[in-house]
Amino acid sequence: MVYSILLALVALAVGVAAGVAFARARKAPEQVDSTGSRSDEGGRTIEKDDESPAGKHGMKGLGRKSLDSLRVGVVVLDAEDHPVLVNPAARAMGLLRSGGAPGTIAAHPILRTLAGQVRRTGVRREVELDLPRGRAGGASAPLGLHLRAVALNSTHVAIEAADVTEAHRLARVRRDFVANVSHELKTPIGALQLLAEALLDATELSATEMEPTDEKSEDLVAARRFAERIHHESARMGRLVNELLELTRLQGAEPLPTPEPVAVDWVIAEVVDRTRTTASAKSIDVAYTGPKGATVFGSDSQVATAVTNLVENAIAYSGEDTTVSITLRQDEQWVEIDVADQGIGIAPHDVDRIFERFYRADQARSRSTGGTGLGLAIVKHIATNHGGRVTVTSSLGDGSTFTLRLPARPPEAPLPLPAAIEIESGAAGR
Repeated sequence: MVYSILLALVALAVGVAAGVAFARARKAPEQVDSTGSRSDEGGRTIEKDDESPAGKHGMKGLGRKSLDSLRVGVVVLDAEDHPVLVNPAARAMGLLRSGGAPGTIAAHPILRTLAGQVRRTGVRREVELDLPRGRAGGASAPLGLHLRAVALNSTHVAIEAADVTEAHRLARVRRDFVANVSHELKTPIGALQLLAEALLDATELSATEMEPTDEKSEDLVAARRFAERIHHESARMGRLVNELLELTRLQGAEPLPTPEPVAVDWVIAEVVDRTRTTASAKSIDVAYTGPKGATVFGSDSQVATAVTNLVENAIAYSGEDTTVSITLRQDEQWVEIDVADQGIGIAPHDVDRIFERFYRADQARSRSTGGTGLGLAIVKHIATNHGGRVTVTSSLGDGSTFTLRLPARPPEAPLPLPAAIEIESGAAGR
């Protein structure tokens, strides 16, 4: 009897102790140890980065491990352009250099230039470029990088670098293929044009020597008609090859010329002269209005080509006895050239694609005018290479207005960038 009572009391005491322990565990599921870390009921340790002391590069624990695990390179520069935060991917990309003092490091000059531009403007910057790897003259392909610089505060700038080497390699292969094919096509196309012209001359002489009732006259008329068609199509193919070569050069196959002052008055005069014959054939008047003495910075030949393509496009899609207007506007930063026509206009679903290569809003009209579908794509690349842009406003039946925007000032700190990468900086989007 006594033994049973003692056993019941022990069981009651154990039950009470277990209940108290369970209640305490529910109120405090996590315990903070002396190092500032916290442990959950599973025994795992989670470091609190905001309370832990900073490591060598200003981060510790989970945040540092996350940064180090990224495939993109990250570099943070302070007000003096000294790297205060670097992850292993950035080191592998070669974004650091030996500093002036032994044992110190410095950021790549491209990074310092980007950081300086971001601090001055307060706007993010995005560029793509190729960095040489290894010693000069090495056989290794350049490292393609997409750099994005963002201001963290008034002094510190974070730069993200993504490896796009493979994309650049594929783009180079594509450009080289197009350039090689175009070069190979120039010779047979030129020969075909010469043969067509000779055939036209021969059929013309034979037709004048024959009597109208001659049985062979009908054959000569048909032969001449075919020769005219061959000449027309070979000339169209020749224009296509020339524009493909021009587009390949604009896309980076050749380096961009150094930006120089370009007189817009000369550009307009050159454009009017180039398009005079085409405009006269349709009784179209090319009129210019705007101030004199405007200047843009870039390549005079490329600017003239861009405006010429816009005017020729306006003439091709305009009716007879209409007007193509060229209007100039300028301020301290930009010069804008508007080319407006009274043509058929562009449907809303075609406006966003009108600058794509080989895209035609009106297939039938393009075949009749002999268009190649590359003229507006060339304009877009020329505008991009000059740090500007081209836009269009249009509606069906009311004509179209293309606006070419070019810088009126020289670039303040040009970067050694490849041509026509088609990435707008943050400033362009403001």
